[in-house]
Amino acid sequence: MDIEGFVRSRIDTLDEKDLRDLLATRIKDYKDINDETSLLMAQSVIDEVSTTLKVKTSGDEFLKEITEIPKANVSMGKMGVGSRGSGDFFVHRRIAEIVSSTNVSSEVNPQAQDDGGVVKIPSNQDDFYITTAVDGVHSRLSDYPFLGGFHVTRATLRDVCVMGANPVSILSDLHLADDGDVGKLFDFTAGVCTVCELVDVPLVAGSTLRVGGDMVIGDRLVSAVGSVGVSPYPPTARKGATDGDILLMTEGAGGGTITTTALYNGYFDVVWDTLNVSFIKASNALFNNDLIKDIHAMTDVTNGGLRGDAHEISQTTGVGLEFYNDKINSLVSTNVLNMLEDLNIDPLGVSTDSLMLIVPPEISDEVIKSVSNVGVKIDQIGVVDNKASPRLVEEDGSETTLVPQFREAAYTKIKKLIGDTTPEDFEKMKENVQKAAQESIRKKEKVIDYILKNSN
Repeated sequence: MDIEGFVRSRIDTLDEKDLRDLLATRIKDYKDINDETSLLMAQSVIDEVSTTLKVKTSGDEFLKEITEIPKANVSMGKMGVGSRGSGDFFVHRRIAEIVSSTNVSSEVNPQAQDDGGVVKIPSNQDDFYITTAVDGVHSRLSDYPFLGGFHVTRATLRDVCVMGANPVSILSDLHLADDGDVGKLFDFTAGVCTVCELVDVPLVAGSTLRVGGDMVIGDRLVSAVGSVGVSPYPPTARKGATDGDILLMTEGAGGGTITTTALYNGYFDVVWDTLNVSFIKASNALFNNDLIKDIHAMTDVTNGGLRGDAHEISQTTGVGLEFYNDKINSLVSTNVLNMLEDLNIDPLGVSTDSLMLIVPPEISDEVIKSVSNVGVKIDQIGVVDNKASPRLVEEDGSETTLVPQFREAAYTKIKKLIGDTTPEDFEKMKENVQKAAQESIRKKEKVIDYILKNSN
């Protein structure tokens, strides 16, 4: 529970005593303390929030502008942020606009909507490339920190691998709320280090803090794990997809999303399918056989499932993608596919964590052979063409355009309740979000100008 947020949302509508008494009661729901202490805590939060609100009347208009949020008046949940659908993609493109406004260049930046970012390091001899990626732990794995740590680490390593880089280090940012048991920290780290040991990539740095400091009570765990990779070759980003390329995919058994689906729907045996490092094995095979330099693009099937990834690749490159549905289904782990079908979850709309490769025809057989030789199943699932849209071809030859839903396929009961229907006012929501992003860019530019003018 965010007690500071609780106060900020009610301080203008409730009498101070009523607000203090209400907050004190809520605090006691989480903490084993007496009435006097809970009231003192509540009053302290009210006093601190009241003090910060005085910035508005301080007379410092520039500070007031900096501390005010450029409101979009659209919530994260309503916009579907984090739910890997069209609303989420739209917001990520606005974030990319802010990044691009810095005019600080890189080989691959968020504008490409790729898995990781890449910078080129010039050298007197050969240039080399550094890839960085970061992933957040699945929100529903807070109470399963070992599994959360395992899957978020594997996810960030995937994001480095698909840019054609060889992972060399991992870092962890771990936040546990005030009432969380310290054992969660160790369990999460053990999950991270399990992957580290299996793929021989060290955890080298990190940070451990409380969620919101004193202002968030409860035991929620949130975290991110990042990774760094290096390569002598340019990145295998999505923009490399070319008409005539072959689409290959490895078998996927899912990660955090499939684990969450299994745990919260009672398919506990499926959790074991997800505990593997097949993706990294496949990537290493490509490195070891010196195939990376010839691959046009790689991605992991995660963001909104194949629907989302296909849409993003087509949008970024302008090419068309033709997929064979029967081939795709054959490359989803049998237990996972059965669970998804039982629960009426679209396999094309959730993260299966497969490796998708976009390769020129002349090396496709060699790629298949290299990956198969390390025990990872792989097959052709389609082709790249010039039709400018992603399409799914059924066994009878019929075609449908692959379009991402507003949210990824619902895989828990609460997600099914919320649904994936696009809001009627989505276009207005996008306008408001765009305006807020532009206001943030203007604020950034004003602060930079102030610092430059006032620096020694």
